[in-house]
Amino acid sequence: MQQTLSALITGASSGIGAALAHALAAPGAVLHLGGRDAGRLDAVAAACRARGAEVWPQSLDVRDGAAMAEWIGGVGRLDLVIANAGISGGTGDGVAEPPAQVRAILAANLDGMLHTVLPAWAAMRGQAPAADGVRGRIAVIASLAGFVASAQAPTYCASKAAADTWTVASAPSARREGVMLTSVCPGFVRTPMTAGNHFRMPGLIDADVAARRILRGIAAGRVRVAFPWWLALAAQVAGALPPALLHAAGRRRPGKAGLPDGG
Repeated sequence: MQQTLSALITGASSGIGAALAHALAAPGAVLHLGGRDAGRLDAVAAACRARGAEVWPQSLDVRDGAAMAEWIGGVGRLDLVIANAGISGGTGDGVAEPPAQVRAILAANLDGMLHTVLPAWAAMRGQAPAADGVRGRIAVIASLAGFVASAQAPTYCASKAAADTWTVASAPSARREGVMLTSVCPGFVRTPMTAGNHFRMPGLIDADVAARRILRGIAAGRVRVAFPWWLALAAQVAGALPPALLHAAGRRRPGKAGLPDGG
């Protein structure tokens, strides 16, 4: 990834988003960082400025489509946009997800993703291409969870499956317009989101390691970046199992905690 660039990241106040901001921060870089927690976002911005980057934090919610369109449309040229914001929740003790949780997860992980990608794609379409012919790059942070219809986190899995499928399927059209779309499907990453998982997380890695892998994949122009490879393969195999076998295996695993107050 080039050092002098203009990048926009949602969900940049913690976890993978903060790690991506830190990895991109360098003299000449202009970072537009979005998040809901203004205090944590300012702390990330300060750390990135200390590395020499010009940083413009913006406290907003990706579920607000009008606010997102206004923000993205007003920052000027964007070389890289990363739709990272999202939330996670599961069935907890095995009961059905509350309707409010279902809607909250879909609103953040799917609508929020589209509220980021669609205005970014429109803006990049009108930008002059760089020396490599690319007008801009957009990455969507999905998950290996999207490969498996897990009864422990049905809406989270569905939201990430939709995000991954839409991004991969839209990539050819975007690339004909000079915009590179990449779906990023990480495994378990050590973040506040996974801190509440009370089950074994194979292949767990730190957020800064994940950020480096993500940026390498985006720079290489890959349509999908999935890691670790062995867990991605296992998830694909599990996703191909008959539902009865998949759900029988899942019953032996503790559930993922639900959202506070059901959403």
